[in-house]
Order: sequence, then C-alpha cells, then structure tokens
Amino acid sequence: MQFAEFPLEDAQGAILAHTRRAGGAVLKKGTTLDAAAITRLRDAGITRVFAAKLAATDLTENDSADRVAALLTTQGLRRSPASTGRVNLIAEKAGLMHINASAINLINQIDEALTIATLPHASIVAPGDMVATIKVIPFAVAEAVQNAVEAAANSGIFTLNPFQSLKIGLVLSEMGALKPSVIDGTIDVTRSRITDLGGTLLPPRICQHDTASISEALTQLSAEGAELLLIAAASATVDRADIGPAAIVAAGGEITHFGMPVDPGNLICMGRIGAIHAIVLPGCARSPKLNGIDFVLSRIFAGLPVGRAEITAMGVGGLLKDTEARPLPRARAHATKHVAALVLAAGASSRMGAQHKLLITDAVGKPMIAHTVDHLRAAGIASILVVTGHREAEIRAALVGRDLRFVNAHRHAEGLAESLKAGLAALPDDVAGVLVCLGDMPLVAADTLRRIIAAYDPDEGRSIVVPTHQGQFGNPVLWDRSFIPEMMQLSGDQGARALLRRHAELVAELVIDSDGILRDFDTPESLAGLNW
Repeated sequence: MQFAEFPLEDAQGAILAHTRRAGGAVLKKGTTLDAAAITRLRDAGITRVFAAKLAATDLTENDSADRVAALLTTQGLRRSPASTGRVNLIAEKAGLMHINASAINLINQIDEALTIATLPHASIVAPGDMVATIKVIPFAVAEAVQNAVEAAANSGIFTLNPFQSLKIGLVLSEMGALKPSVIDGTIDVTRSRITDLGGTLLPPRICQHDTASISEALTQLSAEGAELLLIAAASATVDRADIGPAAIVAAGGEITHFGMPVDPGNLICMGRIGAIHAIVLPGCARSPKLNGIDFVLSRIFAGLPVGRAEITAMGVGGLLKDTEARPLPRARAHATKHVAALVLAAGASSRMGAQHKLLITDAVGKPMIAHTVDHLRAAGIASILVVTGHREAEIRAALVGRDLRFVNAHRHAEGLAESLKAGLAALPDDVAGVLVCLGDMPLVAADTLRRIIAAYDPDEGRSIVVPTHQGQFGNPVLWDRSFIPEMMQLSGDQGARALLRRHAELVAELVIDSDGILRDFDTPESLAGLNW
C-alpha cells in the first residue's frame, strides 16, 4: 500500500485518507475516489488529497478483518458485517467466555496492521454482548501479513460455554439470634444470582442449625429435582467437620475442597452428593456484591468442572475487595452506555381518516403502538418515554401495564418538532444517547434495535446511527446527547433529519436487510401490506 499526498489527476481509484467537503457533498475518510468524486473535489478547488493506493496483492481493510473473524467465529458467536476495517464477535447465548490469551497475544504481535481486542478470560456474557473486535488499522493489509495472521487464527481461540437452566435447592439454617430479615435477604440475593445465570430457585428450606436438620433438607430438595444444592448456614464454616459440611456427608455425600483463594469468599466448602454439587456458602454470599461464589456458580452453570485444580487457580484476579471487576449481568447495565428510547405518538394521524393509526389492532387485538413499544422493551432498552398529545387517553390505555413514562406534548398541534422537544426535555440526566422512534413502525424488530445501539460509539466517531435499506435512510435514528441543544431549536414539522447533513462526519450508516425501517403507516392504503 502506498500512502501519500496525490495530485487529483493521479488519485482516481485511491482511498481517501481524510474526510473532505466538496461543495455541498461530504466525501468521508475511506471513500474510494471514482471519477465523480474527483470531479467534485476539483470543482471545489481542491487539487491534492492524502490517500492510499493498494498493491495488487493487498487486502482491503474490510476483507482482511472479515476473513480473520470468520476463522475465529465459533459456536455461540456471530460476527458483525465488516465496516471501516472492523468486525465484532457477538455472543448469541448467555454463558461463560473462555479465551486463549496466548493465541491472541501471538496474533497481535504479528504486525501492527491488524489487532484483536477481547473481553477478559472467563467473562460472563449475555446474548448480544460483544466478545471481541477485530480491527485493521490501515486501509489495507499486505498478503504476507494476512497469511501469517490466518495461520495463527482458529476457532478454538474462543469458547462460549452456554449456561444451563438448572434447578437450585437452597437450605438456610437458623439459630435464635438470626433475624428473619437476614433469612429473607439471603433468599432474595441467592434468587437474583440464580436467575441472572438462567436458573430457577426451588422453594427454600429453613431449618435448625444442626447436622441432622440440614441433611434432611438436602435430601428433600434432591428428591424435588435439585441439580445444585446450596447451604446458607447460620454461622460461618470454619472446618471440614463443621455442621454444614457434616450435613453433606450425612446426606450421603463427600467434601471435595474447603476454602478458596478469593476474597471475599475464602470460607466456601465444596462437596458432592452423588453427581450433584453441594456447596456451603461463605458468609459474603448474603451480599449481592461480587464474591467467590459468583466464580463458582458461573462455572457450574456453564457445565465446567469445579474441582480442587479449578478452585485453586482462581487466586490471580481473586482479590475482589473494593473493586468492581467482572460484574455479573445485573451490574453490567450500570457500566455501559445508557440509551433511552423516545417514541413519538402525539400526532393527529389525519391522513388515516377516522382511524388513529397507532390504535389500529392486529388479529388478536394488540394495537400498533404496543407492537412498537414491546420491540423496544425486547431489545433491552430500560428507559422508554412515549410522547402523547392527540387522543392521549387512548394511547395510554393501549400501553397499560408497561414499564414506561408518558410525556405530554402540549403544543403537539404545532408540528413534529414540538413533540420531539417535549420528549427530549424529559430525558433522564444519565442518558448518553436517545433512540428517536416513530410510533407507527411496528415492523422494526428487537434485533435491529439492538444492532443500532451496538453501533453507537461516540469515541470512534459514531455519534449518530442511521439504519439504511437499499440506500435509503430509515428509522429509528440514535442520537448522542450532545446533539440535544440543536434539536431543541427545531420548529414546526421539521424533524431532526435536518441535522444529519450538518454532522455528516459523525453519522454511521447501518445496513439493515429488512425494509421495516422504511415502513410507516400513514394512510389506509399503507395498511394493506401490513403483516405483523
């Protein structure tokens, strides 16, 4: 690849290195300069450009990244379309991610042109989580470099061990001094841990803190189909012969390991009753904060061994006090970008005649606006604001029982901009980005919404994400919070689309196969092809 400043007459076919404005057009970095682009630049008075010319054997950044990603993709992972030299590997299932760090390090040392970044080894992932990103730094990769990387890459580098849906039995022992609120809190925290991993908690057993009572409760839960047994003892376990471990032995089991090099979590006791793990929990397991039991449970749910070798290997990274390392799914939401959805549902629907388009129902009586909102919820968007105005009471009734906020646009009759501004003004302060949705787009699926959110990354210049289909811009559009002041200056029926041209360099276009992002339903004729 030759990177240089070229005169325009020598630049055709080269890849533009920097975004340039040419009259009313914006030629983005990475654009291949064809004859039309050269003409636009010349007409704008530009005579020279920084660009890259590829050698015959070079691979383009997208081809290179895609080929490496194809080799690394394994069961339970999917890869995103290549864009700007980047391909992401995405988890399709909840599970425990194992990553061969040595292999990744080897690949990253081959050449500076191609890099792979991953989550930490043994990370817990949920469906849709990014596991790794393959990024080509320059515009192209030399064939020799590509061959070397591909020789080192293989599908065994990543292993996603999906979580199994296990039934969990919990025994809680009590003594006179233990408050009932402690028992209730322990049950709630344990249930949360279990459900986060995809399991279910059988009705807990509360018994006296003695060997016979705990042993009997373990036997009962085993008979009810428990696939993992947990004991929350009234007092800390200090020895293999203590009451909790003794109860496991009395129930026909054995103790396999006592203690672990994880703090908090040192006083865990691992045992088995037949093929079923039986664990005496450390006292810290009563807290929702990350501790040793989380390491153990994630492996058990992933179907991985948890013996002496695995427990003793947890010491590196096992110092958890005063850290927020390796959060479980329930904590992950606080560490990621917070995107809210704004659903515009205040319009008069005048082109629909006597009907209100958002209240039109499907074959089972579900209104259109409910379809739109339910897709947003299924995409994992926690903050949903619905902007109402015309026939507000009926819109509210159509969405009854859903966890969302309503915002009344008192000036909605003055145009779309007033509805938009009313919703923006009501956004929570911690929102990083806002997905502006039309209420009459029931065909935009949850997976499409998740892809739009995943593409949003202001740090990489993707501050606005626009879904496209066959070259046409669609909806919804995701905007970084930094654009809200400009959006608040809009008026009449002017939507925020007017800002896209102004900020073309910050727009990421996301190609969507479905035409659902283009289809809204403003007229009775448009309903003819609606199949939801």
